[in-house]
Amino acid sequence: MTYTILVSDELAEEGIEILREHAMVDVNTGLSEDELVATIENYDALLVRSGTQVTERVIEAGKKLQFIGRAGAGVDNIDMNAATRHGVIVANAPEGNTLAATEHTMAMMQSLCRNIPQANASMQAGEWKRSKFMGVELNDKTLGIVGLGRIGREVAKRASSFNMHIIGYDPFISPDKAAEMGIESMSLDELFTKADIITVHTPLIKETRHIINEKTIATMKDGVRIVNCARGGIIDEAALAKEVKSGKIAGAAIDVFEEEPPKNCPLIGIPNIIVTPHLGASTVEAQKNVSISIAKQCLEVLGGRDAKYVVNAPIIPSEQHETIEPYATLGERMGRLMIQIIEGRIQKLEMIYGGELATLGQSAKLITHMAIKGLLDPILRFPVNMVNAAYIAKDRGITVSETTTGESAGYKNLLTMKITTDSAELVISGSVLYKGGARIVSIAGYTMDMVPEGAVIISRHLDKPGVIGRASTILGEHKINIAGMQVGRFQPGEEAIMVLNVDADVPEEVMEAIRGMPGIYSAKFARI
Repeated sequence: MTYTILVSDELAEEGIEILREHAMVDVNTGLSEDELVATIENYDALLVRSGTQVTERVIEAGKKLQFIGRAGAGVDNIDMNAATRHGVIVANAPEGNTLAATEHTMAMMQSLCRNIPQANASMQAGEWKRSKFMGVELNDKTLGIVGLGRIGREVAKRASSFNMHIIGYDPFISPDKAAEMGIESMSLDELFTKADIITVHTPLIKETRHIINEKTIATMKDGVRIVNCARGGIIDEAALAKEVKSGKIAGAAIDVFEEEPPKNCPLIGIPNIIVTPHLGASTVEAQKNVSISIAKQCLEVLGGRDAKYVVNAPIIPSEQHETIEPYATLGERMGRLMIQIIEGRIQKLEMIYGGELATLGQSAKLITHMAIKGLLDPILRFPVNMVNAAYIAKDRGITVSETTTGESAGYKNLLTMKITTDSAELVISGSVLYKGGARIVSIAGYTMDMVPEGAVIISRHLDKPGVIGRASTILGEHKINIAGMQVGRFQPGEEAIMVLNVDADVPEEVMEAIRGMPGIYSAKFARI
């Protein structure tokens, strides 16, 4: 069978040549949405970069469309929901720019330590001021890497060749896994106090926004140097500018900004701050790599096989749909809840299939993968799904096991997830009722009947009169409505659990007020 592929953005020729060995390929760039809608019905696959907007109109018009490939990491120009609804697989090429971003990080680090851009500008101006640009060596310095994904690990390899001591923080990399890479794992707070140079390589999510700020900078060594070639927003730009000017920070090298192109950015124009216009992936080799990667994935999918970097879930076979889909959704929501309320680095995930779920065999892996998605998707830069979940978990040193049992606590089916971290353990069970929908029926051994959706507060408290009432009063004072409540206990007067479904996100200061109440042992907010 001959497949037809449309390439609607400039793609390196190496990738196009791979496609042409197996398919009919048309390269037609600069199409408007209307033009793309008019022509896409003839193609089995569409390959784009960032220029083409793959809207719902385009996807609906692609009657033969099986695959959309993004030659790069981001997929924000593709309507993911529409693609999934229409059964179109979407994949990207996140690894193609790994070495480019790694090398740019090293170049920025060395330029920062040796004042290379400033010295070059001085020479170009006709000056000869050697003493003005005295630098420092990387040798024997402590490099703190925040985020030990692909790029962070590659930076560590190269920094070790400079005889640097490498320390790192990543909540989803075990200390043993880090040690295998020659990295001493530690908490973020400890890393900030020990590093001579700090480089960040995390996604920009709620937990990483402004992790380098005025407060954390105060804990760092005097004369620390900071590099960001990851995402704008990880560093508070105003705080960084202030502390470079004060001398607390010796200098910074920044490739990414909170607003791009930056307008009125406080980092621009400060002599000790090196800035580049988001050049991390801008190499000939990186563009070649992403082109080849997406071309190969396109042919894999068109040939009926899985692609490595699929970013939306594949269609569930019709014969499995009735059972698998609701439990896959439940597993994802249970995982999403667990990651928000447990402490420590995940080491192990156990999936226990009870009742009739025990008969699913290999099909249960779809539920397992969605549970992993729920655990990891909120904190990773790239999407996790049924296809890549197991690979990502393994890559981060997380052991995943599946167990079947005839026991189901009186339910027809019972899905149980047990997470073990380096400091805690948590078990949650859930079931899909015949007419009542999905429920979480047990948290940490406490029985309940919780609808797994929306915003929730989970607290452990002393089972005494007034404790629950005081928590409710605090929420009421901040105009946060309670939509539902579940409580559980083992023995009267001892520790109990409370789950509150609320109608809005709860600000951290409100959560702190609840945690500070007498009788409250812990309280966590989560959005499922």
